[in-house]
Amino acid sequence: MRLYLSSFRMGDHPERLLDLIGADGRRAVVIANAMDDAPPDVRRAGVELELAALAGLGLEAAELDLRGYFGRRQLLRRDLAGIGVAWLRGGNVFMLRHALARSGADAVFGELLAADALVYAGYSAGACVLSPSLRGLELVDDPDAVTRAYGSPPAWDGLGLLAEAFVPHYRSPGHPETAAIELVVARYQAEGVPYRTLRDGQALVIDGPRTALV
Repeated sequence: MRLYLSSFRMGDHPERLLDLIGADGRRAVVIANAMDDAPPDVRRAGVELELAALAGLGLEAAELDLRGYFGRRQLLRRDLAGIGVAWLRGGNVFMLRHALARSGADAVFGELLAADALVYAGYSAGACVLSPSLRGLELVDDPDAVTRAYGSPPAWDGLGLLAEAFVPHYRSPGHPETAAIELVVARYQAEGVPYRTLRDGQALVIDGPRTALV
């Protein structure tokens, strides 16, 4: 399993992402469904920002919108074949979790990572969604956004690919969510929830049995 999980954007060491990808995995997709509750122009701008960042690393990137795969898991599996890295950007973690479930991407990513067929990468919500549970993150993101958008209750389980809760933007002056993150950490401490904090600029890199914070 190869993961590159940043607190914010690419982090300070994007070369570590390239190391994970290798020479044969230059095709990338941007998944921006954490922004599905944003105005369309804001969402588009967010996608373009990520595409430009990946292109700056020499990757061939295109958006993959999970909304086009709701109920079409086999199509998603087909379209992810040959992709070297999936980059899941930040936004509302509950919106992202809903899109992963409705499209079957939660299961597909699990299969692809187990087969070491791609790198899962991203930041903020894109990393938080891999936690065992999303409980506590309602202090940062609005879970009711899912109900407003889709008429469905939010899911509270994460993908469980991490053993600890992923906590970004920790004590990161200038980030608008850093104060709310302090509340999340206090709750995890009070409830005995295992967690890992990252400051903006840092990334968690997992390459099979090796884990590093860079």
